[in-house]
Amino acid sequence: MNPTHFTEFFHDVIISMHENIRDLEGKKMYASAEERDYLSGRLFSYREVLEIMKDSAKSFEIDQKELGL
Repeated sequence: MNPTHFTEFFHDVIISMHENIRDLEGKKMYASAEERDYLSGRLFSYREVLEIMKDSAKSFEIDQKELGL
């Protein structure tokens, strides 16, 4: 896989994650208390994965903005 192809793949994954976060935040506004707890857990997980990616990018001295983080 060439670097450009990988970067496009990674951007697609990050865009999907951000879209999912926005979708969950919207659903959370109209959810019942039980559903809000579930959605909060999913949001936490997505955000945690993004933070792990940011930390890894920093460790490897990769520009986070270039990756879409």
